[in-house]
Amino acid sequence: QLQLVDSGGGLVQPGESLRLSCKASGWFLERWAIGWFRQAPGKEREGVSCISSSGGFTNYTDSVKGRFTISRDNAKNTVYLQMNSLKPEDTAKYYCYAGALWGQGTQVTVSA
Repeated sequence: QLQLVDSGGGLVQPGESLRLSCKASGWFLERWAIGWFRQAPGKEREGVSCISSSGGFTNYTDSVKGRFTISRDNAKNTVYLQMNSLKPEDTAKYYCYAGALWGQGTQVTVSA
């Protein structure tokens, strides 16, 4: 079965960090660009970051620039989203997307 598995979410305080992972199962990510998206309650899903297949190009939405870093390890068939200096407004369910597949999402909650 082809799937993406998101993990790494949790409950943290403002200013703390989390690292999300997106691992492909049943197929290989290395030829695909990958995107991270998030959706907060009552809001539309928004793009957070993306990375090219080679990893040579990355992009971020303005609200996370300088705080989040996307990376990939093709040998591990995994893409990461390092999230530092988390803010309450980062609270959302985070999803990875690649090859027309969505991960199941992982919840990130930032609260004091």
